Amino acid sequence: MTSLDLFADPVDLTAALVDIESPSHHEEAIADAIEEALRGLEHAQVQRFGNTVVARTDFGLPSRVVLAGHIDTVPLADNTPHRLTDGILHGCGSVDMKSGMACYLHAFARLAQPGKAAHDLTVIAYEAEEVASKYNGLARLEREHPELLAGDIALLGEPSGGIIEAGCQGSIRVFVDAHGTRAHSARSWLGHNAAHDLAPALTRLAAYEPRSVVIDGCEYREGLNVVGLEGFVATNTIPDHARLVVNFRYAPDRSVEDAKAHLEEALALEDGLELIYDDVAPAALPGLGDPVAADLVKAVGGKFRAKFGWTDVARFSSLGVPAVNFGPGDPGFAHKPDEQCPVDEISQVSAQLIDYLSAADPESE
Repeated sequence: MTSLDLFADPVDLTAALVDIESPSHHEEAIADAIEEALRGLEHAQVQRFGNTVVARTDFGLPSRVVLAGHIDTVPLADNTPHRLTDGILHGCGSVDMKSGMACYLHAFARLAQPGKAAHDLTVIAYEAEEVASKYNGLARLEREHPELLAGDIALLGEPSGGIIEAGCQGSIRVFVDAHGTRAHSARSWLGHNAAHDLAPALTRLAAYEPRSVVIDGCEYREGLNVVGLEGFVATNTIPDHARLVVNFRYAPDRSVEDAKAHLEEALALEDGLELIYDDVAPAALPGLGDPVAADLVKAVGGKFRAKFGWTDVARFSSLGVPAVNFGPGDPGFAHKPDEQCPVDEISQVSAQLIDYLSAADPESE
């Protein structure tokens, strides 16, 4: 089994994590290594659930910060072991999100001692984020052990370019189905064209004007869009079934119920059309007004923005825990064969994180 040195330079720790191949559903080796390293810390309380590892301190401090990151990657693309060239660390998971995980594990190890941290700390290294949510290790904790997600703020190590991306938008995906009668297109009057029945809804969606909303200084821009069109039998046949696939990305001031109601009002479907909910994900409020969050904003030099995509921060938000995304690297390199992360961003995020979490100057150790 690979041994990890959590006290090593976070760049070296990132490289070590990248070298433990861990595509989704194959995280046992990396979970074993992380668990062994965390159990070597005198004051850490360590638990494991499948291939999800949780470690906590309990010094009786007045606040708790949760540091969470997933340890799985997308399938390998001949991009392990790591490669370091010109200040860039290459390798599967280097940006999504083993560099963020390295910063979090390193900070936890350095500060999991009496008098070192300003907050009690929880670190969560979880499995299966890159696949269906039913396998997600954080989702399992949310269902079975929500007390382990409790805190005053949660940080998720998603790549964010070394600045805070606060909260996240919610997402709803629906199908709008129309049903008609199939017929030869030369005798179309004998059929009923299902695709034509979708025209009013499609016209309304094309004319929809999305709103922008500012929450805690973060601007979220909503979007209601057709992302798929289906309805084909043959080039000489009237289709008897047609479908619009519609995605609504909504700001975190809307609840799921509010978002559903707005979506249905905007669609204003005629009789005969069928609305099917395919996927619903709640949004997460940024929570930057919280004092603990304000200290984090200060530690990163006041740099923050809204998170437009959906991330697991929503799981914390649903439990009343403000959550942000904070990690090194450009998310544009995630899942790519040339996945990569600048080492200076890894060092920057690590230093800012320790500065934020520390009770005293970390250099005075």
